[in-house]
Amino acid sequence: SSTALFGGARGGATTLDGKKSTVATVKELLDSSETIFTVPASGITVSEAQNLRRSLSEGTTMKVVKNKLMSRAVKGTEYEPVGEMLQGANMWFFIEEDIGGSVKAFNSFTKEYAKKETHSILGGNIEGTNYDAAGVDAISKLPSKIKLITHIAGSIKAIPTKVARVVKAPGMKVARAIKLAGEEGSE
Repeated sequence: SSTALFGGARGGATTLDGKKSTVATVKELLDSSETIFTVPASGITVSEAQNLRRSLSEGTTMKVVKNKLMSRAVKGTEYEPVGEMLQGANMWFFIEEDIGGSVKAFNSFTKEYAKKETHSILGGNIEGTNYDAAGVDAISKLPSKIKLITHIAGSIKAIPTKVARVVKAPGMKVARAIKLAGEEGSE
């Protein structure tokens, strides 16, 4: 790279190959994500970012991505509307399943490091729709997919038992009525 002559940067985000690699990585993350959201990246130290990364639920990836590279990565995907959020330094959260756990971990982080005022969620995108901070927070409070599936499975499992009780009930009433009629007739 020509900047190396002048002591310039040689990192992944400055060389053409590094930029292409970043865009490819972000595209892969977008493909596997159900939800993404962003927060301001400035003012977070490397050690704070590492602690936040460790606290995130499994299946969530946190990455600082340059706006131009994020713009290229989202082009032609359901996440294209996030282009509106590409201002300033952004830290992106790519969430496969557990948005509730990820938002909770981020909120705990901002509380622990006294960053609640300066580092609130800027917005997010779920299934191609942009949401503001309040929308992301509201969606994070909904039950997770696994909880819903478990609840539905439990309900489905209970249905045959209820159906059997309902089908059996009229017969039981008729049998009791015949038995009572028989007892009254024998008296």
